[in-house]
Amino acid sequence: MFRFKPCTVFRTVANRAASGLLFTSLTSRRVHSLPFATIDAEEISGSHPAEVHNLVQGGWKTSTEWNTIVDPLNGEPFIKVAEPFVESLSKCPKHGLHNPLRAPERYLLYGDISTKAAHLLGQPEVSNFFARLIQRVSPKSYKQAQGEVFVTQKFLENFCGDQVRFLARSFAVPGNHLGQQSNGYRWPYGPVAIITPFNFPLEIPLLQLMGALYMGNKPVLKVDSKVCIVMEQMIRLLHECGLPKEDMDFINTDGMTMNKFLLEAKPHMTLFTGSSRVAEKLAGDLRGRVKLEDAGFDWKILGPDVQEIDYVAWVCDQDAYACSGQKCSAQSILFMHENWASTSLVPQIKELAERRKLEDLTIGPVLTVTTDRMVEHIEKLLEIPGSKLLFGGQPLENHSIPKIYGALNPTALFIPIDEILKDKNFELVTTELFGPFQVITQYKQDQLALVLEACERMHAHLTAAVVSNDPIFLQEVLGRSVNGTTYAGLDRLVILEVQELEHLKQLSLSGLATEKSYMTSDQCLTSGKFHLQPRINLLVRGSNQREIYMNAVKSLNIYIPNT
Repeated sequence: MFRFKPCTVFRTVANRAASGLLFTSLTSRRVHSLPFATIDAEEISGSHPAEVHNLVQGGWKTSTEWNTIVDPLNGEPFIKVAEPFVESLSKCPKHGLHNPLRAPERYLLYGDISTKAAHLLGQPEVSNFFARLIQRVSPKSYKQAQGEVFVTQKFLENFCGDQVRFLARSFAVPGNHLGQQSNGYRWPYGPVAIITPFNFPLEIPLLQLMGALYMGNKPVLKVDSKVCIVMEQMIRLLHECGLPKEDMDFINTDGMTMNKFLLEAKPHMTLFTGSSRVAEKLAGDLRGRVKLEDAGFDWKILGPDVQEIDYVAWVCDQDAYACSGQKCSAQSILFMHENWASTSLVPQIKELAERRKLEDLTIGPVLTVTTDRMVEHIEKLLEIPGSKLLFGGQPLENHSIPKIYGALNPTALFIPIDEILKDKNFELVTTELFGPFQVITQYKQDQLALVLEACERMHAHLTAAVVSNDPIFLQEVLGRSVNGTTYAGLDRLVILEVQELEHLKQLSLSGLATEKSYMTSDQCLTSGKFHLQPRINLLVRGSNQREIYMNAVKSLNIYIPNT
């Protein structure tokens, strides 16, 4: 189902997948023919390590200090990352590099940059280059990696021409006497910082970066060091498309140094995507000058109406185990109505999960949780009365994944709903394990209140799904739960691939339904047939951010996954 032709360094774990796969002719072509590329994704290895440089004040710079990244598939040191120069952003004024009253021609410049970048990413050899590079540092199936490139390319297409200028649309309000008028402008913050995680090394940083640049900010971008090589190559592509090198900085460092940098440089706003623990620390250190998207323990509720069992099973498998479960909105717990328990749903999920294999990277290394930690967590859960292992639970075999990473077969545990709600068990059960793992439980018709109690007690509310076409059931669940994004309807996925748009039939709802919430979050309520949460943060001043987000939504016509 998810197939690709592995690169040379994959062959120790993928020697059976070397024929009849996608892009055979393209992978034989050396990517050094690409004008922006400084590496060959097919040749990065311990004997041919790649180097990642910093971009500071318009120049690519090396360092005497290097951080070494090991190959997640075999443990070889295969990428060297330059340690940063802690430079101040003070050269960027508070009014930004452009705004509606200063240098407005730069809106058109970024429309042209988006046009050229979208065109380049649409070329098969460029698209394949980034898909392979993503696979090298954040192993996932070729289809998943290629989908990330596709979404990024479509985003850039939607901000071509005048669309960046239209995004900065202002407003005016008549005054209360002759000669008076109130004008509101989309004003940049000026110097800003963007910190992004490892699991989507191209999509998340590129979309957030471009959102900041479009509005006239000067961002400093920090991507997780394990995957930063992808964004380094993307920035070089943007330079090839006309991005002024002085408009942004790109630095690579550990978390402690980045924290020191933020305290010294004092960016006017920081956008952070990552763990809840780091998010809470940043909120305190930066005194609130931060926008956060942290992780969540994400739930899915199957309602009483049983339909399309094959499709629902496939969706549950995708939501829980695609990208080896390393998505901020991966399915963490499945609440299954008793009507579903008597069907073949769980056996079908098991069958689909067992098809996943390391050879095609439909299951792969877990980059933030070790195997021992995952097995230990499973063993603790199995001590809960009534719990049982449905499938998985064993480490992957016949691999060379280093011990600093995790390697676990897709796993599901059943835990009774009554046991989940006990105080001594609840925190353990709802601990997020950022890997191929989920909890499955069952509830009876008169136990919906227990399910909603569990959802209420969870502390992180990022993404959820209610799988039902029963309007009364939907109203009850949606009216008594809260999330950044809730997908509602029989065809709801927590993570939906772009290729599946044609299957959408139901309206999706945002859990943040007030103007005040819109001002401080990226969640938007659309009146179309699917929910769109653009992975950009416009980083603008003022209290009219809701209208800005809505303008962004109206200008996009694709679904961008919530990671």
